[in-house]
Amino acid sequence: MTATAASGLQLASARPCIASSRRVFKAGAANLDVNSKAVSWTKLASACHLSQSLEPFRRSFASSSVKFNKVVIKAMSESSENKPVSGLPIDLKGKRAFIAGVADDNGYGWAIAKSLAAAGAEILVGTWVPALNIFETSLRRGKFDKSRVLPDGSLMEITKVYPLDAVFDNPDDVPEDIKTNKRYAGSANWTVKEVAESVKQEFGSIDILVHSLANGPEVSKPLLETSRNGYLAALSASSYSYVSLLKHFIPLMNPGGSSISLTYIASERVIPGYGGGMSSAKAALESDTRVLAFEAGRKHKIRVNTISAGPLRSRAAKAIGFIDTMIEYSIANAPLQKELSADEVGNAAAFLASPLASAITGAVIYVDNGLNAMGVGVDSPIFKDLNIPGEKH
Repeated sequence: MTATAASGLQLASARPCIASSRRVFKAGAANLDVNSKAVSWTKLASACHLSQSLEPFRRSFASSSVKFNKVVIKAMSESSENKPVSGLPIDLKGKRAFIAGVADDNGYGWAIAKSLAAAGAEILVGTWVPALNIFETSLRRGKFDKSRVLPDGSLMEITKVYPLDAVFDNPDDVPEDIKTNKRYAGSANWTVKEVAESVKQEFGSIDILVHSLANGPEVSKPLLETSRNGYLAALSASSYSYVSLLKHFIPLMNPGGSSISLTYIASERVIPGYGGGMSSAKAALESDTRVLAFEAGRKHKIRVNTISAGPLRSRAAKAIGFIDTMIEYSIANAPLQKELSADEVGNAAAFLASPLASAITGAVIYVDNGLNAMGVGVDSPIFKDLNIPGEKH
């Protein structure tokens, strides 16, 4: 509270504590004679919703040698029950998001779509062509309805599902064996350039671009045993695909928009079993995030960030073969001993996409229960005598 009342009165020696979270103090136009003995400080405190710490203020005020005639103050308390809830809500109403890499209902891409939808955004998704038919059929038959439930009880709506293979920038890049592959039969316009053109033609613009794509054909191989083709394939699908998506979609993005990708701690720490060049691809993705943030920010006013997410039991992660072990390790060694949920990553993405993160770009945001902060695995027998706090698993 400042020491200046509405009439210009200065209270030089007193700073009362105003403790109100649900009422509003308004200075207005009611007369109060501060020299009158009829003034009830208890009533005044109650009327203004002040704490009982007003008593020292009263004594200080009473002993002051400064003379006052009348102070014009109006003390009112108004209930906030019928007013909007205060705070910083994430509001993405009127925004449109394109999420590349959604092919089922249990990965991070799906969770991000749900959080963006819960905040009011319109959802478009790009699905890997060979998985498109199964995904659309599951949606149509209601197999994902339980997973589509939003916090308000409604179901997430996906405005359109696009076939997408982000390994190919344009039709000229597609080799003949892919063109004739039966898994691609019946789908058209699925290269990055074609999808961006389709979105522009049908919707005009987007505000949010999410890259939830990764693939390493030799991920189970140690790096020393990875072939050149396997290594380059991992980088193409997992990191350059983001460069390509942003390159082709940024002309559609409204200024102030946000682009988000997903990375993993293997980019900067050794994770045995995460091979085939995938750790290199994630390192490239994080480096590209910083460069893209500069270029997209300067040229288009677009923010670019990446989320380093902890392990999740998604279908894609299970293909690696040791995801359960990584989850157990994280629970045993992270500062927060709990299993990470996809919703926590989705909510972080919604924040990054919102105006609340308007000054955040070029950042790696860790959503991993704090595991990235650890230098050692505290579940090691070596530390058994240190009495490290935590739950036993």
